[in-house]
Amino acid sequence: MDIFENLQQIKIERPSDKIIGQIKALISSGQLKPGDRLPSERKLSEKFGVGRGYVREAIQKLEFYGILRTLPQSGTLVAGLGVTALEGLINDVLQLNQSDFHSLVETRVILEINAAKLAAERANDAELRKISQALEAFNAKVESGEEAVEEDLMFHLKIAEASENSVLKSLLLIIVPDLINYTKTLKICADDRPIRSMKEHQEIFDEIVSGNSEGAGKAMRTHLKDVLEYRPPNDLGINGNS
Repeated sequence: MDIFENLQQIKIERPSDKIIGQIKALISSGQLKPGDRLPSERKLSEKFGVGRGYVREAIQKLEFYGILRTLPQSGTLVAGLGVTALEGLINDVLQLNQSDFHSLVETRVILEINAAKLAAERANDAELRKISQALEAFNAKVESGEEAVEEDLMFHLKIAEASENSVLKSLLLIIVPDLINYTKTLKICADDRPIRSMKEHQEIFDEIVSGNSEGAGKAMRTHLKDVLEYRPPNDLGINGNS
């Protein structure tokens, strides 16, 4: 008999997932009811002991699924749904982060290619400056030998903003942070990947600046080729089957 037979796979969980899980527990226990208002991001950050970015990520996911809603001058409220419906929706959100890895990657590639294309067609001078600033921030971190995960994410999100498609941006906000985290944790990219990313980011930006929609999409596809072709091993708790 294999004494290790009953060991369970370890699932990668982000702080935002833990925040969502705790909100679910409050709803299930009846402590948090539809219509109740959540504390500010700052207060939630203090309560959870994590950065405001993780709190914002959790809230954005829950807002996208209609579990929370933010109203001007009223703050963030729990949606007016029954407890059972809310619990079901939250389970769906949490499951998204543990679902088919390759399908998530494919979705990201589709969204990012189209974001780059639209940005090439629509970006104004102010949006181009923001992409350029994100590009410079990423390059500075890489050249100093530091990790540049957040700067990488910001570069891609600034392109999504320049697409001027709010739904596309919202979808990327849901899946890209998790995928970048998986990429880092699973060591998908080779050691020289950040250096190559600098060159690829520049090529994407140049195509956007020139207004070349097809060129921008092609450059983005090339940039995401490594993660698109990667298949994680099953023993890491991520389903890699397409």
